[in-house]
Amino acid sequence: MAYDLEEQEQIATLKAWWDKYGNLTSWVLIAGLAAYSGFTGWSYYQRSQATQAAALYDEVQAAVNAKDNAKVLRAAGDMESKFGNTAYASMSALVAAKSSFEANDIKSAKAQLQWAAEHGGDEFKSVAKVRLAGLLLDEKAYDEALKVLAGEVAPQFAGTVADRKGDILVAQNKLVEARAAYQAALDATDKKNPGRQLIQLKFEAIGGSVPAAKDAA
Repeated sequence: MAYDLEEQEQIATLKAWWDKYGNLTSWVLIAGLAAYSGFTGWSYYQRSQATQAAALYDEVQAAVNAKDNAKVLRAAGDMESKFGNTAYASMSALVAAKSSFEANDIKSAKAQLQWAAEHGGDEFKSVAKVRLAGLLLDEKAYDEALKVLAGEVAPQFAGTVADRKGDILVAQNKLVEARAAYQAALDATDKKNPGRQLIQLKFEAIGGSVPAAKDAA
């Protein structure tokens, strides 16, 4: 069917526009499609990583239940090397550290906690630092323990970190600094937190004084 005059004019206008901008438009479209393809590919990759990491974490847990620390460490090592950017890797490191501690393999426990402290998310890093500092405290490596606790920590762990610092400073007989650490721990710990009472007992045991609670008006 022949085009009428108006349609021919529209086609001529479109051809002229395409001659001027068509190549650019093609590249923009290609770039957009490539970006979308890359996004969907990355999303698939992320889902695949998470699925595989979850399966491997199940292996870690199964090895823990079987009290096979060697297998726990192998699975945790695989997790850290293959899926180190997932939360499962941090969880595996903490689980492996606990398993190693219970198996009296303190070296491996420290190595797993060090990994989590360096590579985990904020919450995992904070937990790992506190636990690692505790192991170093047991070894009387006080300066190293305090170094582990230095730097930023997740806000919700500020009280726990300060409490651990207090323990280390008491072991060093630095009571003034220990009182300051315990005071910071009390300030950062909710009054409804069951652990607060223990912090207060330690604080008072080295000469700290907690103001008596005021009665409500």
